[in-house]
Amino acid sequence: MTFAPLLALAVEEAEHHGNVALETVGYGLVALTVFGVLALVTASYRNVANRHAHKAEAYARAHANDVQQAGHGH
Repeated sequence: MTFAPLLALAVEEAEHHGNVALETVGYGLVALTVFGVLALVTASYRNVANRHAHKAEAYARAHANDVQQAGHGH
């Protein structure tokens, strides 16, 4: 056999008839799950500062004299 028939046989074997979309659904489900978990983690940090507002106010009152008032953050 020459190279051309061998190549034709290899192409026939490599070709398959299936639904490629169904073969890749798993990747989409994994990505959707990962992004869903990341969204839940992000949402869990909502309003954290307000949960401890009383601590922040107490700290600001206790250390009000420690802050130097200088222009432009210097």
